[in-house]
Amino acid sequence: MKLIFRPLALTGLALGLALSAAAQDAPAVAPDAAPATEAPAAPAMTPDQYIGNPEYMLNLDLSTGGRVVIQLYPNVAPNHVARVKELARDGFYNGVKFHRVIDGFMAQTGDPSATGQGGSALPDLKAEFNAVPHLRGTVSMARAQSPDSANSQFFIMLQPRFALDRNYTVFGRVVSGMEYVDAIKRGEPPPVMSRMVQVSVAADNKPMPPASALTEDAPPPAADANIGAAPRNAPIR
Repeated sequence: MKLIFRPLALTGLALGLALSAAAQDAPAVAPDAAPATEAPAAPAMTPDQYIGNPEYMLNLDLSTGGRVVIQLYPNVAPNHVARVKELARDGFYNGVKFHRVIDGFMAQTGDPSATGQGGSALPDLKAEFNAVPHLRGTVSMARAQSPDSANSQFFIMLQPRFALDRNYTVFGRVVSGMEYVDAIKRGEPPPVMSRMVQVSVAADNKPMPPASALTEDAPPPAADANIGAAPRNAPIR
């Protein structure tokens, strides 16, 4: 089935309201049959526990030439932060491409198939909508029609889009290297897809790949045979 990348025409997708034209380009992934999981509630973390703490910093080494550092927000989205860290430590994100990049809006990635249909083999997540706004550099989880359908795909805001607030789970924000995000190739999908060469939790102290690997022309790293992607159906226009 042909994948429809633009979610603005998906029935009931995204905000579930009569949205403005600006809001109708909301990021999304195709629905998955796996049920959402809900972890036991935990006390919210305080800023001094996570701000600048390398255990809650994510490094994205991009083929656009450098490292993007994301401050994670476990205080508002603990389960989503835990999921992204788990996948990063498993090597799931290494080599994954930015398959949907809209100028002036956002850059979406996290699907190993680079079609918008893929995800991890883990169950979908229960929504953790919060009050953190979708500013430039905000990192938020993509989802399908169900609020509880986020899995592995996420997007980085290129410009603010407040219509997404409280309708997608924000779990972090870029604190350095935004110039490498700005350099990601545009398109739905881009003719040449930029990719995450390596994704790691800062506390693990993984060095950046050599400069020769951080180029659009470099071959992607070999796929990890132990990491699988759950099949997903194409969204309905």
